[in-house]
Amino acid sequence: MTSARTGQPGQAGPAAGAVRGNTVDGLVRDSARRVPDRLAVRHGERTWTYAELDAAVTTGAALLREHHALAAGDRVATYAHNSDAYLLAFLACARAGLIHVPVNQNLTGEDLAHILDDSGSTLVLADPDLAGRVPDGFPVRALRDAPDSFLTALAEPLPFAPDPDSDSDPDRMAQLLYTSGTTALPKGAMMTHRALAHEYESAIGALDLAEGDRPLHALPLYHSAQMHVFLLPYLAVGARNTIVEAPVAEELFDLVEAGEADSLFAPPTVWIGLAGHPRFAAGGLAGLRKAYYGASVMPVPVLERLRERLPGLAFYNCFGQSEIGPLATVLGPREHEGRSDSCGRPVRHVEAKVVDEDGADVPDGTPGEMVYRSPQLCLGYWNDSAATGQAFRDGWFRSGDLVVRDAEGYFTVVDRVKDVINSGGVLVASRQVEDVLYTHPGVAEAAVVGLPDDRWIEAVTAVVVPCGAVTEAELVAYARERLAHFKAPKRVLFVTALPRNASGKILKRELRDRFGGRAR
Repeated sequence: MTSARTGQPGQAGPAAGAVRGNTVDGLVRDSARRVPDRLAVRHGERTWTYAELDAAVTTGAALLREHHALAAGDRVATYAHNSDAYLLAFLACARAGLIHVPVNQNLTGEDLAHILDDSGSTLVLADPDLAGRVPDGFPVRALRDAPDSFLTALAEPLPFAPDPDSDSDPDRMAQLLYTSGTTALPKGAMMTHRALAHEYESAIGALDLAEGDRPLHALPLYHSAQMHVFLLPYLAVGARNTIVEAPVAEELFDLVEAGEADSLFAPPTVWIGLAGHPRFAAGGLAGLRKAYYGASVMPVPVLERLRERLPGLAFYNCFGQSEIGPLATVLGPREHEGRSDSCGRPVRHVEAKVVDEDGADVPDGTPGEMVYRSPQLCLGYWNDSAATGQAFRDGWFRSGDLVVRDAEGYFTVVDRVKDVINSGGVLVASRQVEDVLYTHPGVAEAAVVGLPDDRWIEAVTAVVVPCGAVTEAELVAYARERLAHFKAPKRVLFVTALPRNASGKILKRELRDRFGGRAR
């Protein structure tokens, strides 16, 4: 078959109905039946064929339900770094009828306690170096790297027969997928097996995922994009997957140059770092065929530089949010010309439109909030009926993203609704200002926020990571030459790094909290 998006040959995956009508673990079982001896997952020196992976998932389900005396519907948190064990924990929970709770391995203290308390987790599977951070009162078992770890116990096969009336029901919950919490405390999106399976089918089609690909998974598996847009859909089509603990440039270059990987998903920050690495200039990424970016907005000037340096690489923009599984729209390789700032069009199982504050449709070309209707959507927020009611209105999910739709159905993100700056009563989109700043040679990274100001209500403020010598006055003047004066920054603050979550998303809430008293 030939991909309509890339024009490159691929190999067809499973039939559509077999994906969306299945459970998460059932998709892996189907691949094990179809290609039992094919390598499914590699992590370091450990490898798993599809048959071995499926057998280990069954043993893991038995351990969780019988050894730990857990019942269907109980929540099991995983607090760990990327590994094959992390994947096995999720799939074992799925097969056992348990609800998996992925936890950001960087969380500590109150942030960690909030997710464990809110979810009501009855067991925490944790890497040994993280286990000491888990608050008292939560039973902990080592996930790996310990004699009695969950991974070690999988070596002795155990039978497990799911209850066909409950454990194998695709409409039961598979995961509590906590939002990134960039503007408030994280909320647990209740994701069913059926919702995730629909999202996997959307990802397979829109991103041209094929069993002949060799994907490299470097972003955190607790994050919905790496797990649900790439790893699980690639397991569903029977591809050979490599999992690494983190996106360390040297390791990524080594794997690509060795022919172990030809497909990579990363946020803009990682792509920027790879493009600036000495091995990049020497052709270190020449083995890549597919490049996926997302998790945060890619500055257009940065994307254009990457495409110029890698003309043969197929770039895909992946956009969405946790509550929709998370893939909602895709801009394919052939769609980038003339619309590099677009996040594309909705994927197969997503219907999207643009509305005003009252929920009324707005004309093409007019900014408004993006809303979704889709079988990929979560059921709502765990223990938060008020937030659920606010997000789901009139049968549509309010995304919180300010977008514009054009006449051909392509969406362009203007900003997060909460990140739009009210400067002197005029609304300013932070992304537009950031794109201008990224064209200045002295700017490595930039984030624009509104800070409290007696005169302007909110002062447009740029927080910049510089490269080379550059001054505040120079950047303000540069922006004023290219933007209306009311959009140009009133202030530029220089920092050594921008605060980000593990998926690369800039935490503008932290910038507002940190610099809230410093605008003029």
